[in-house]
Amino acid sequence: MNARTQHELLDTPVHHLSNAHLNALEEETIFILREVAAAFERPTLLFSGGKDSLVLLKCAEKAFGVGRIPYPLLMIDTGHNFPEVTAFRDQRARELQAELIVRSVEDSMARGTVRLAHPGESRNVHQSVTLLEAIEEFRFDALIGGARRDEEKARAKERIFSHRDSFGQWNPKAQRPELWTLFNTRLAPGEHFRVFPISNWTELDVWQYIEREQIALPSLYYTHPRKVVERRGLLVPVTEITPPRDGEEVVVRDVRFRTVGDITCTCPVPSLAATAGDIVIETLAAEVSERGATRMDDKTSDASMEKRKKDGYF
Repeated sequence: MNARTQHELLDTPVHHLSNAHLNALEEETIFILREVAAAFERPTLLFSGGKDSLVLLKCAEKAFGVGRIPYPLLMIDTGHNFPEVTAFRDQRARELQAELIVRSVEDSMARGTVRLAHPGESRNVHQSVTLLEAIEEFRFDALIGGARRDEEKARAKERIFSHRDSFGQWNPKAQRPELWTLFNTRLAPGEHFRVFPISNWTELDVWQYIEREQIALPSLYYTHPRKVVERRGLLVPVTEITPPRDGEEVVVRDVRFRTVGDITCTCPVPSLAATAGDIVIETLAAEVSERGATRMDDKTSDASMEKRKKDGYF
């Protein structure tokens, strides 16, 4: 999308775009959040400080109230997260008076349970180990996350209440039916559920909800100038962790992040969108999913996400 096209899109009025369906999505999400609180003994809510987890947290605030969210927030930190996002995570947890638990991949590396093939390897996939260690440490029986079915093919296969075995693994052929919002929450010892209350939302729904509810986000989600290099069809941010390679030209582009994760595998997209309303318009014209447009770790193979989920990835 060139700069002229972006300017034309951002000049498009959005007041006529209906968001009435958001009421039904919000109601379903609140119902699921309350169902988890009622059905499980030791649930937790995965909270990264990203847009989807902030939407989920807004629904939890509506479901229970400030200072009354009945489960802790859990963050698995790779050590390579954007500092703007982790600072925002801490701020939001304080505002809601919520308990925040942070477990680090670097601690798993120190214990020897995570070993990198080389120092520059992305730690993103290794979050699975640290997550499973946190589940064992706190004996969590349900982990609530902000994954959506429209993000990626493997996530489209997953139920709202996704059963995991005693090894933390997901079997896509052993999913339980979910008819009329009736959820089978039975667990054997050592098993747990991953719960996805915004499974039925789309990226557009999320941004419409952010605009309607005036949800504050880390600044990375909006247009800003950033040094990048072009690599494999993506704009790779230039940082100490992701320096340019020999022969790559560093340029400054106006960009924003559609999703935020580990710096080593998360890329921005060209954008002039400065508000949630602007991003609603951009999202209407997007032809590639947010993960397809921004995540290097999903480009290793067509089944890369499914393999990681089977190994315990969220």
